[in-house]
Amino acid sequence: MTIMTPHAVDRSVSLTAQALRGVAHLDWSTPAAGLEWSCYDTAVHIAGDFTAYAAQLTGHATGGWVPFEISADPGTTPDGLIEVIEATGGLLSAVVAAARPEVRAWHPSGMADADGFAAMGVVETLLHTHDILGALGVHDWEPDPALCEQVLDRLFPQAPRAGAAPWPTLLWVTGRAALADLPRRPVWRWYAEPVPAGRVVLCEISPQIAADLHAGGTGGFAWAGDGPGEGTRVASGMVLKAGEQGTHRPGWGPYAIVRTEDRRAIGGIGFHGAPDAEGNAEIGYDLVPSARGNGYATDALGGLAAWAFAQPGVTALHASVDADNAPSHGVVGRVGFERTGSTEGDGVRYVLRAARG
Repeated sequence: MTIMTPHAVDRSVSLTAQALRGVAHLDWSTPAAGLEWSCYDTAVHIAGDFTAYAAQLTGHATGGWVPFEISADPGTTPDGLIEVIEATGGLLSAVVAAARPEVRAWHPSGMADADGFAAMGVVETLLHTHDILGALGVHDWEPDPALCEQVLDRLFPQAPRAGAAPWPTLLWVTGRAALADLPRRPVWRWYAEPVPAGRVVLCEISPQIAADLHAGGTGGFAWAGDGPGEGTRVASGMVLKAGEQGTHRPGWGPYAIVRTEDRRAIGGIGFHGAPDAEGNAEIGYDLVPSARGNGYATDALGGLAAWAFAQPGVTALHASVDADNAPSHGVVGRVGFERTGSTEGDGVRYVLRAARG
């Protein structure tokens, strides 16, 4: 995973400041391209993200945002806003440089370390600079490809990379443009700490992503040709319902299985719900037909099991396999699950218990 240094934050701020000074004489009350905010408000938002990310790290916030926000003084000019972006970007850069490697802080997309918050800050400033410039008539701005490559590696394991330049790929993965045969995405998210699992990576399906998948969309993933599968759509419906009822527990729902070789989603895996009072959780998975027989399910199950047992209080994972599904029996067996009995529907029950410390 690429490490985002403070220099990456500084570089993104420098590119933003240079580009925005070229349009500082124009009317920033114009709506930013694709956003409900004006160009003025979008610039304030960039500065707000920088300070919020820095505060999350310095405050070791684990339950939500540190409760404050910033605003520009009345009458601040576009040139003044650019100075605010430079100053607050420097604040985030300094915090990233000083943060200890073990520090994690809350973000709506998941807990993140300083590396993750640095990458999020870079994405915010590059994309919103694009939004401001587009509204003010500049459509050919393209930031440093190496910087775009870094944030794609750090936050977007689901973004296909073959044959596309980093900047157009970043615009696609954040829902701002189409990319070759991939249509523009109506929903998207980044992954500050995706679950590594051998030759695949697991990307959590949040309620917003689940809503799109359940409605027949892609969930913002580039799927193998025969995906997503019905099981993934059904599981997404369960997440959507839990989100509407206020019972959704981040981390304890489905994940998309993304093949690292080509960044294509090839299936789904996840939990039927959060662990019960005794620390038991149920797990299930499904691959699209074209990806079966290559060991990807074993990689995914092993990776998600390791993640689960790293969470407090988890004692055992359970799985049910149809009696005649020999490949799936092989998957759970290779990961270490043990047969415990039969289900009411002629299936086989398995369990994997946490190692005793």
